[in-house]
Amino acid sequence: MQFSLGPVLYFWPKAQMLAFYREVADSDFDIVYLGETVCSKRRELKFDDYMAIAHMLREAGKQVCLSSMTLYESPGELRELRKYVDNGEFLVEANDVGAISMLQQQGLPFVAGAAINCYNQHTLRRLVSMGLTRWVMPVELSGQWLTEVLHQSIIADIRDCFRTEVFSFGHLPLAWSGRCFTARSENRSKDQCELCCINYPQGREVTSQDGTQVFVLNGIQTQSGQRYNLVNQLSTMQGQVDIVRLSPQLSGTFDWLAKFKANINGTAPQPLPATDSNGYWLNLAGMATG
Repeated sequence: MQFSLGPVLYFWPKAQMLAFYREVADSDFDIVYLGETVCSKRRELKFDDYMAIAHMLREAGKQVCLSSMTLYESPGELRELRKYVDNGEFLVEANDVGAISMLQQQGLPFVAGAAINCYNQHTLRRLVSMGLTRWVMPVELSGQWLTEVLHQSIIADIRDCFRTEVFSFGHLPLAWSGRCFTARSENRSKDQCELCCINYPQGREVTSQDGTQVFVLNGIQTQSGQRYNLVNQLSTMQGQVDIVRLSPQLSGTFDWLAKFKANINGTAPQPLPATDSNGYWLNLAGMATG
């Protein structure tokens, strides 16, 4: 079992991003995903900056993957996607079917991100035929669902053709919209947002009338209010999950990696903070903790 670090989902200043990835280079992560996946207006880091970071991480022994955006809305964004597809060095995580199309046209292998609607064995097999070599299970599905899909007869004969990755730590990306909810929360339009999401390095909390945090606003992305945490489910993943993904946090990312690695066989269980949940994996309500 390997551990991956997903792309930074929030809008952090360039200096902070560079410092963070210097720490990543010295960390125990096996795989690192790079790229802006939420909003093309976030231009603190450009494509060349990500490529420079990718080279630095590869020299540090990391496997690097470039992540595409999840929602494309303009020709300029498609031109940026083309740079990722044509990078010539690193595997690409496709978070939009348009990216899959571009990659397939060039005969390139790809990772299917969790935003790709892969909900049954037929879709999974089709994606493998298109070039998929790794897929990230949609975040709202359970461990039981994963087991059932991987044991379907039409998957058994291609099981060696792909690896399975599970989003296991961080606020779950649930939905994307053409509107920017962070801008709207400040009474700004999307076109005049002034990149206000940089003021919320962990996203902006949304609470219910009783004070329960139900969502996190992250630009056009809506995340779960509770942090997803499968640190105590690793032993149940053995034999079916190849890669465990942690999503970058403003603080504590590397400490949690150490906790995950210590509990890989279930011998060092961790108490979950009250703000964490694991319901989806256990086939419960998403906000539940089992």
